[in-house]
Amino acid sequence: MHATTVAIDLAKDVFELAMADASGRVIRRERLSRSHFGLFVETLPTCRIVMEACGGAHHWARRFQAVGHQVVLLPGQYVRPYRRRNKTDRADCLALLEAAKNREILPVAIKTPQSQAILGLHRVRSQWMATRTARINALRGLLREYGVSLPGGAVAGLRVVAAAIDAEAVPPVLRPALHALLAEIRALEARILELEQQLESLSRQSPAILRLRKVSGIGLLTSTALVSSAGSADAFRNGRHLASWLGLTPREYSSGSARRLGSISKRGDVYVRMLLVHGARAALNRAKQLAKAGHVLTKLQRWALDLESRAGHNKATVGLANKLARIAWACWKFERDFIGDCVRVT
Repeated sequence: MHATTVAIDLAKDVFELAMADASGRVIRRERLSRSHFGLFVETLPTCRIVMEACGGAHHWARRFQAVGHQVVLLPGQYVRPYRRRNKTDRADCLALLEAAKNREILPVAIKTPQSQAILGLHRVRSQWMATRTARINALRGLLREYGVSLPGGAVAGLRVVAAAIDAEAVPPVLRPALHALLAEIRALEARILELEQQLESLSRQSPAILRLRKVSGIGLLTSTALVSSAGSADAFRNGRHLASWLGLTPREYSSGSARRLGSISKRGDVYVRMLLVHGARAALNRAKQLAKAGHVLTKLQRWALDLESRAGHNKATVGLANKLARIAWACWKFERDFIGDCVRVT
């Protein structure tokens, strides 16, 4: 009997498959090594393949789509409740088959190789930034042991660190190691700058990224990460859906007529949410500077400052990040530019 749905539990070396007919009954199981897995699935009659959106899933999804299969990637956190009793590969496949029947579970958009490459560049940059921060902190701590204090902030501190290392209070035996730390920091900064230039070049090839960069508070990093992570604006029903996917909407615990809203859910892509919040904080600070200088503010800036006066700086920052996510979806979905106060057709 022909299998209409194939559930695959992905792994590094051993892959579990459960093949079900149109009624959902499992008619065949396979447990394959990595060397046999790809060829086996590609030679199956055209069917619907269901997998969790985990490491390697997008690669296999693209490969199976290329031979005509319909591929569905489901969020792992929504598949987990369908797993009964113990956690095994067979149980995971059954959970995938059950979750695939629920039309309320929206599938994950399959990423292109280009999108995954851009996200890979972001991950490398984050690692280098973390290493740079660790090296700067190490320099600060070692110099402080000898009474040498660097100014606050990475830029100000690095501006005087070379002279601080050669201060008389620092033992000569330690100075070569400190200079080596400084050289490592400089090398990391050069690599980070080169990577950002690469992202700049890639952003010019995407109209969606260029359009999002026109929104206040959304720059190179946020736009490239958002477009690459979300995949397509069509994957979201509206701007609130995108904001919810990023974890920028309130948690809710309601029953009957009682509705309780809490802090933001913090679900979804942590990295993109962090970039949006940082961008919103910069946009809010800029609005405060312009207001203090007596400049005319945009409607968005006035809204952000009014929210800050009522809810405080931190809540206003997150609220503005939520609004930026909705504006970004509108610009992306309808292919329109954001001009100060509105989304306008170009």
